[in-house]
Amino acid sequence: MPSTVAERASPTAAEERLAAVRIAPTRSITEALGQLDAAGTGMLLVADADDRLLGVLTDGDFRRAVLAGTPLTDPCISIASTDPVVGSPTVAAADAIQLMDRGRPYILDHLPLVDQARRIVGLLLRSDFATEVRLEVDAVIMAGGVGARLMPLTRSTPKPMLHVGDRPLLERTIESLREAGVHRVNVTTHYLADQIASHFGDGHGFGVEVRYVTEERPLGTAGSLRLIDPGTGPLLVINGDIVTGLRFRDLLTYHREQRADLTIAVRQYEMQVPYGVVECAGERVSAIREKPFHRFFVNAGIYVVEPTVRQMLPPMERLDMPDLITHLLQLGRKVVSFPVMEYWLDVGRHDDYQQAQDVVRSGIIGR
Repeated sequence: MPSTVAERASPTAAEERLAAVRIAPTRSITEALGQLDAAGTGMLLVADADDRLLGVLTDGDFRRAVLAGTPLTDPCISIASTDPVVGSPTVAAADAIQLMDRGRPYILDHLPLVDQARRIVGLLLRSDFATEVRLEVDAVIMAGGVGARLMPLTRSTPKPMLHVGDRPLLERTIESLREAGVHRVNVTTHYLADQIASHFGDGHGFGVEVRYVTEERPLGTAGSLRLIDPGTGPLLVINGDIVTGLRFRDLLTYHREQRADLTIAVRQYEMQVPYGVVECAGERVSAIREKPFHRFFVNAGIYVVEPTVRQMLPPMERLDMPDLITHLLQLGRKVVSFPVMEYWLDVGRHDDYQQAQDVVRSGIIGR
């Protein structure tokens, strides 16, 4: 009987996986990002011409590059982790899991296999050892808003229950959570709450456990978290009116890598000034810029919150997430940003709602 992971793996499948994840160090960050999406492994192996491992590229490496403003034309090796955790070609399954669990302060989902010359001979993924990888995290979907800007559509239907494509927006979010390995979903409700509860029930038909948290009065994005049963893991908090292609597992991996108290998903927003901007020092003109672009990171309405932060929330008081984040920053707690590079849309207005329908029809996100 074979005793190592490498011996049990299908040679053809292993070779195809390695071919999909190998990348030369001189390839650009943009090219590497495209290859990462195509590979579907969550990481790439940067290798030289002799197949020696030079570094590992993960989803988090790309997002940190975006935050740092690194030119996407730079070689991908410039953002790679050059001292990755690796295993030997003969590593046993139990030892491979141990390396992924203990090789870093956070849990890894991959393990490159290299020989003594550091040549790549294989790649193991956590999913190789289980058909489903459950995450020890609960989700909270904020679904209590009235949706006044979408009237009259929301007069008799809560905004998260409006159909995007062939099913309600809230159903899409729950499906994405289930696919990420999240199985406990709390839904905060207020406006037309019965419609949400009657559609999802206990969540069994949707592959998750759904609990409902009814706000007698709106407590804000952060204040309502006090109503959630306390747990030992972080909370993934999502506004109920978002359509996105973001893989929530990537966000949670990034959060634990950063060892943050709170992670906020952000979206890059560009705004062009329609005039020539004149910069002045007193009465003297120091520069003039014609219709400049300004780039910002804006709140994408998705957060990961540690239990220690939830313990700081005042009981039954209204508190919005920006206020909580400001308080954490004043205390010197670690708050990090996670750039959303996938499709993202806040369905808050009629134009946004129509755009979401167009996006589904185009196939950018699933029907």
